[in-house]
Amino acid sequence: MPPQPRPSARPRRSYDQYCAVARGLDAVGDRWTLLIVRELLAGPRRYTDLHADLPGVSTDVLASRLKDMEQQGLVTRRRMPPPSSAYVYELTPRGRELQDVLRTLAAWGTPALAERRPTDAVRAHWFALPLLRALAGAGAEGVVQVRLPEGEFHVRVGGEREGFGDGPAPEAPDVRLALDAETCVEISGGTLTLGEAVRGGRVELSGDGVLAKALRET
Repeated sequence: MPPQPRPSARPRRSYDQYCAVARGLDAVGDRWTLLIVRELLAGPRRYTDLHADLPGVSTDVLASRLKDMEQQGLVTRRRMPPPSSAYVYELTPRGRELQDVLRTLAAWGTPALAERRPTDAVRAHWFALPLLRALAGAGAEGVVQVRLPEGEFHVRVGGEREGFGDGPAPEAPDVRLALDAETCVEISGGTLTLGEAVRGGRVELSGDGVLAKALRET
């Protein structure tokens, strides 16, 4: 069970502005909140998993942010069915609406990944949102399994269920990609197409369906 946040002597801060942007920032503008959303977009997560994939956040801050997000109607907490007794956090429908916000923010931030700093932590699924945007441009639907040296994730492109998850896909993927982080950043940022990367030997692409063909031709 996650530690309970320490009581706060002051109420939750607000910009006190009758403005949609200000209201949005009242809900998600605190440090770490959008990164918690990023993690939960991959599916329900236990508190310990969230803490492990958010290097640098303290246990008190994480617990406090999750409590605030529950109050804002962005996440819910539930017990896993037997035989597990663990609790998980997951996004509400309103929380999942932030996927488009994070996709836009990821596209805007991708150029800043030109140089990886020695102190930078990295997780494979952090590349999913910007890569999803690039793969969706192929105009075909399906599941893509992506393998980086840092780990694996999967993305579902096209259709109403478009999104991503950490680790292997729960069903047989339509396409498998193997590439390194640098190539992933270039494809995500639009300086390299997936087709160019495949033809240049920087990406291994396997699959024979419509989506595989569309991705090879990008």
